[in-house]
Amino acid sequence: MSGFAFKQFKVEHDQCAMKVSTDGILLGAWADLSGASSLLDIGTGTGLLALMCKQRVPDLKVSAVEVDKAAYQQAVQNCQQSPWPDISIYHQCVQQFAAETKFDCVISNPPYFNHSLKSDNAARNAARHTDGLSFAELIAAFKRLTHKQARFNLILPSEEAQLFITLAQQQGLYLSAHCQVKTTPSKVFSRSLMRFSSIKTELEQSVLCIKDENNTYTADYVGLCKAFYLKM
Repeated sequence: MSGFAFKQFKVEHDQCAMKVSTDGILLGAWADLSGASSLLDIGTGTGLLALMCKQRVPDLKVSAVEVDKAAYQQAVQNCQQSPWPDISIYHQCVQQFAAETKFDCVISNPPYFNHSLKSDNAARNAARHTDGLSFAELIAAFKRLTHKQARFNLILPSEEAQLFITLAQQQGLYLSAHCQVKTTPSKVFSRSLMRFSSIKTELEQSVLCIKDENNTYTADYVGLCKAFYLKM
């Protein structure tokens, strides 16, 4: 399987259970990296989010963790062949990951299936299902590995996002930005881009539609993602 070519880097994903997706591209382009000098990508998969964040802020010190060995090896390869081989990737679960200093920012496109039927592909199950990384464990990892002013950026399907928001609030995190995403104007919202913090601020709410009635990318989506797509 051929990889996915972006303007400044290429992502091979034939060894990864979760391929390059619109979800990942949305999150990598939308995430708030302002003022951050260090970032942790939890469950990096192909390394896409780490690479997008590094393109946006070249001086950013980026670390990433990935529990699946094949995905980890592919992420290492993708980063080494990119303009930013200094991205640090660790083959371990985030529950056991430790860092010398606290991170300014965390980003994650996490597993979200709780009770759905599983396939015969163990790696794909691990990437898609919360068995190995529950929402509670993800929140706990963010709190353990960051400082008080840190930000947590993630994307989830709309229904799971509401569960996550409730859990996060119970653990002392505040939703500071929420962008609801729909594929076309006639569709219901299907994804939630979210930013959390330990500090309560006024909630920034927005809406993003990916394509218009003619199946053409909207101006909002182009404005968000044009720095990455090769033909945009």
